[in-house]
Amino acid sequence: MIPEPPGLRWRKSSYSGDEGDNCVEVARVRPGLIAVRDSKTPSDPILAVGSGEWSAFLAAVKTGSQI
Repeated sequence: MIPEPPGLRWRKSSYSGDEGDNCVEVARVRPGLIAVRDSKTPSDPILAVGSGEWSAFLAAVKTGSQI
């Protein structure tokens, strides 16, 4: 977990629905580093993962695989 760097542009899935209260938001910190946070608690610390790990996570979600 890292403190939030200034100037991040957060985005969430278009599948989140209108309420948007149960979403994971992501932002690019810099090339190769992705920030992840819970939209319900945006002031909490964020999780930072490498782009390779993020890609593996997304692939597992899309295929329904276990990580």
